[in-house]
Amino acid sequence: MEQLRIADKNTPYWWEAAPVKPLPQQPLAKMVDVAIVGAGYAGLSAGLVLARQGRSVAAFDAMNPGEGASSRNGGITSGSIRPDYATITRRFGEDMAIAIEAEGKLAREFLYDFIRTEGLDCDFQLVGQFKGVIGFEQYEKTARGAEVLAKRLGIESYAVPYPEQRNYIDTDFYRGGMVRKDIGGLHPAKFHAELLRVALTAGLVVHSGTRVISIEKDGSGFHVATSAGTVQARQVLVCTDGYTDGAVPFLRRRLVPVRSRIIVTEELAPEVMARLMPKQMMLIEGRQLGFYFRPTPDGKRILLGGRDSSRAGDPDGPKLFLLKGLVNLFPELENVRLSHTWFGNVAMHRDMLPRIFEKDGVVYATGFCGSGVVWAPWVGTRAAHKLLGHNREASTAFDFRPPAAIPLYSGNPWFMPAVIQTYRVQDRIAFYRASR
Repeated sequence: MEQLRIADKNTPYWWEAAPVKPLPQQPLAKMVDVAIVGAGYAGLSAGLVLARQGRSVAAFDAMNPGEGASSRNGGITSGSIRPDYATITRRFGEDMAIAIEAEGKLAREFLYDFIRTEGLDCDFQLVGQFKGVIGFEQYEKTARGAEVLAKRLGIESYAVPYPEQRNYIDTDFYRGGMVRKDIGGLHPAKFHAELLRVALTAGLVVHSGTRVISIEKDGSGFHVATSAGTVQARQVLVCTDGYTDGAVPFLRRRLVPVRSRIIVTEELAPEVMARLMPKQMMLIEGRQLGFYFRPTPDGKRILLGGRDSSRAGDPDGPKLFLLKGLVNLFPELENVRLSHTWFGNVAMHRDMLPRIFEKDGVVYATGFCGSGVVWAPWVGTRAAHKLLGHNREASTAFDFRPPAAIPLYSGNPWFMPAVIQTYRVQDRIAFYRASR
């Protein structure tokens, strides 16, 4: 039995069709208008806008472009915000809460229009999303949320009572849920590869395998020291997220890299896929440490992801935890093989809201908290317009103060096991209350 629980490959499933790879080495310019740190979704989106406006732009990535979260995520275009409406209202006021709620709709529409108008071949399908809930109390809250989305923003969303649940997912694990029709899925590595293609065509220069070592203010510009040499830049945009390192210590003290793990099954019979996921939707849960899962774009496999509590190496424990979660949902998959499993970093911070901010002249676009498929292109694009001085196009509710620094933290998330354990306890309490 145990031998069935080890994946064939410990690399992202997405790399089979769109492998990440280094770019041809480029000469380092002595001076550029804008230097961008990071060549993921945010950095490339910003670089595309800037290059099309005639700016000379160089993006630097310590790894292969897209090797981080941009090609390791689940490819769900949720644009979710972790704090709920009430929490955002309490912390930042109702005007901010309303603006953020509305901006999520704009950001998804922006992404879908961008894919269409640029002709990006990334397997995008607007299939909708089902959210499963635990217990009557959570169902009532979720149903009210669906009504708010429909009335306030015109988003097609509705509650799904338990007797109708199997129309969306063939499981008894949940007690109903909700559907949103404005969410879909894409192939994240193909999306990045296509974004890279159009950005390079526009004139963006991308230096892969080139680490930024330091950024120093120098008169009206910046000295950007890299592993390939130093470049002078009039402006600097930092678009690192879960892979932020010591080159930007101010940001590193504010972003916590959290491991996220994904497993993918072997190919399943067409009739099994049609029964387990009859509408081929994206799927999420209402738990603190909930899973997200979906059919692969070809409809032949199930991909399931969640938090990984490990901090070093590639242990089997987190893989088995996700497999157990998959089997809890679909008991008939008890003996299924895994074809792929991998992990990557997402960045969390104290506000849990995507962010644009400026510090000592450097602009930052970061803090996507696991929802970068939608938010990274949106925030990266707004940040580019901010650098260009296009106030209307740069307008966003996420342009405000930096996230607060985390006490006693400078890059080593020593406290994450305790945080994850707290979430697990909260989920157990929720299950207990739901079963009473």
